Amino acid sequence: MGRSRYRDARPLRRTTATVAVAAIGALVLTAAPAVAGRGHEGHGHGREPGPTRLDLALARQVLPDGDGWGSAGEGTTGGSAAPTHVTVTDRAELVAAVAGDEPKIVFVAGTIDANTDDAGNPLTCEDYARDGFSYDDYLAAYDPAVWGWDSEPSGPVEDARVASMAAQRERIEIKIGANTTLVGLRGAEITGAALQIKDVDNVIVRGLTLTDAYDCFPAWDPTDGETGNWNSEWDLLTVYGATNVWIDHNDLSDGDNLDAVQPVEFGRPMQAHDGLLDIVRASDYVTVSWNDFHDHDKVMLIGNSDSRTTDRGLLRVTLHHNEFRDLGQRTPRVRYGQVDVYNNSYVSSPRDDYEYVYSWGLGVESQLVAEKNAFTGPVDPATVIGVYKGTRVTENGNVVNLRPVDLLGAYNAAHDATIGDDAGWTPTLRRHVTSAYAVPLVVGLLAGPSGLAGR
Repeated sequence: MGRSRYRDARPLRRTTATVAVAAIGALVLTAAPAVAGRGHEGHGHGREPGPTRLDLALARQVLPDGDGWGSAGEGTTGGSAAPTHVTVTDRAELVAAVAGDEPKIVFVAGTIDANTDDAGNPLTCEDYARDGFSYDDYLAAYDPAVWGWDSEPSGPVEDARVASMAAQRERIEIKIGANTTLVGLRGAEITGAALQIKDVDNVIVRGLTLTDAYDCFPAWDPTDGETGNWNSEWDLLTVYGATNVWIDHNDLSDGDNLDAVQPVEFGRPMQAHDGLLDIVRASDYVTVSWNDFHDHDKVMLIGNSDSRTTDRGLLRVTLHHNEFRDLGQRTPRVRYGQVDVYNNSYVSSPRDDYEYVYSWGLGVESQLVAEKNAFTGPVDPATVIGVYKGTRVTENGNVVNLRPVDLLGAYNAAHDATIGDDAGWTPTLRRHVTSAYAVPLVVGLLAGPSGLAGR
């Protein structure tokens, strides 16, 4: 179908002798999570080297008390109570290992590509196509000059696209069961997958590189905005109706398959990706810490619909010590939830292959607290906040290029707005708060899989 795909991307990490020296101080400031009692360990069964003693210790760590919203309620312990562990090296092993609700520790070794058949052979977009679907037919049928702008596509060509999308869904959606710790060994990557933490409790995902959950069959919607839009289905990681989740020290991106290189049809880019991490549908008690999010457009929704009033009182999420690098928007965009965003590093580069829109999206009834974050690069302070029916935010102690800036004041002045300065609640679940001036250094060194102790 003529759509280019780039596989097995490797993100760049920035390490220097100066930063390495600073690690001593940073590690002292960064308290280590608690380690649960250790049971008998299995030996794993992959072709790659198995976990070291350090890996085993990391896999039995639980989210410490007081470390964000994920530590509330019953707390987040993942599979720490499992008597054994398993190491997986391909899609089939991964799907089997993370299923079910019994406590389990699952290590990922090497690179796992979700777009493979049961024998491990690569699958292309053409392999998923059903009922004779082709984009040549799709573009001809739904060209606005033919179809118009007033209704979404329907009919046999759209039905074939939906059937094709369902075939890809069956292959790339991987559901993670309750009471699971999924952890990557050094260099581990899952590519092309849409990982789902759906309607389960108590899940930990750590130390993984997750790349390029590309949608072979994006949908055209002429009614989306003033000029229409192409929309994709898959997120790299979705937390859906789940409680007590810890997402820690991962690397999430589009890899080298950026939406900027996708074809342009009907005047709009055919986006291949949706979110990197979405937290939706009454999910609650989630901590997202020390991750590296980069090279993507729409990064993170917390709450996915204005009409889901049942999300009120839920969607309690903490984001701390994450790096958000060269991203377009939604870091995060919030509806309803009490969301604590502190000590995150926002880095933007003067590049032509992505467009910055905003960082913090204030959606309907959002209760966002944003404190002691750092922005580095060519940033207009008036654009950091985006307002989408939100009316208030607590914004304090943030710096732009190591200078304190009133970001809410900059937004209100530029937009002649009166967004309120009180989100209506005060976070208490913060285990350690870093000076905003040190955030770029500390987070730049320790975020992502390489920042786990001893790696």
